[in-house]
Amino acid sequence: VQLVESGGGLVQAGGSLRLSCAASRSTFSGAAMGWYRQAPGNQRELVAAISSIGVINYAESVKGRFTISRDNTKSTVWLQMNSLKPEDTAIYYCKADSSLRRLLSSETSGFWGQGTQVTVSS
Repeated sequence: VQLVESGGGLVQAGGSLRLSCAASRSTFSGAAMGWYRQAPGNQRELVAAISSIGVINYAESVKGRFTISRDNTKSTVWLQMNSLKPEDTAIYYCKADSSLRRLLSSETSGFWGQGTQVTVSS
C-alpha cells in the first residue's frame, strides 16, 4: 500500500489547511486510516483516526478544530484543520492499518506516508 499525503504548507495562526492522503490499493475500504504528527524534538503522536466503518478518535488537543473524513470510492482520507495554532506545527503523516486497534497501538504495523509539513506562524 502506498500512501501519498498532500496539502501541507505555511499558514497564519487561526487559519485552515486541508490535508489529503491518497492510497494506492483497492483494499482501502477495509483499512483503518489515521493522521499522526511529529514536531521537532517530540515523539510522533496521534492526531485523528477513522475506522473502516467510520468510528473516529481525536487527540484532545485537536478536538473541535480538526475533522477527519474518508471516501472509500476515492481511496482518500482528509484532515480538515481549522483554527490552527503555532503548536500544530509539525510533519503530518498518514497511516493505514488493518484495524483501528492496530493503528492506534502499534508504531511498527501498517503503512506510513512520507509526511507533509504544516507550519503555523504566530
